[in-house]
Amino acid sequence: MRCFRRGLGAVLLATAIGISFPGHASQDTPKSAPAADLSGLHAFDALVGTWTAHHRRLKERLTGCTEWEEFGGTFDFRLLMNGHANVDDSVFDMPEGRVHGVGLSAYDARTGQWAIWGLDGRNPAGRLDPPLKGRFEKGVGTFYADDTLRGRPIRVRVIWSNITPTSARWEQAFSPDGGKTWETNWVTEFRRTP
Repeated sequence: MRCFRRGLGAVLLATAIGISFPGHASQDTPKSAPAADLSGLHAFDALVGTWTAHHRRLKERLTGCTEWEEFGGTFDFRLLMNGHANVDDSVFDMPEGRVHGVGLSAYDARTGQWAIWGLDGRNPAGRLDPPLKGRFEKGVGTFYADDTLRGRPIRVRVIWSNITPTSARWEQAFSPDGGKTWETNWVTEFRRTP
């Protein structure tokens, strides 16, 4: 039974990130494999390891709020599938209490883009966030998704930058007008744990 669950879990994960298995019929599977773009495959490799995190986030989003709150946390990052995917396990020591989160990323060699999903530990049985999709250019990763906030459509942008062996920066912004204007609402500075 344990082997079945492990095998089923691998199949479900692979299906969720778009891998098809031999013998699996799909109308969406191309008859010949397109050229692979592996140029961005190793973009997240420098994040492998354990980090401390210093978070700053707006108390309210897209309301004109200018009050920020700060808190700490941890970030544990590892590669999966020979670098074609990765997972992070995050702890947020928020003012309202400790929160856990998981991020899963997968690289699509057909498009040269990463897709990033987030799971909020406060709602582990809920739906995953819509995937952020994007790529790194000149050391900066920019990722976008369409989502909702208080029932209204928004555009989400995440930027990874300043990734070095000992530090990194993550920034999130929301746009209520399809990307014409952006409000940065969360910034995290990472420091590698010695």
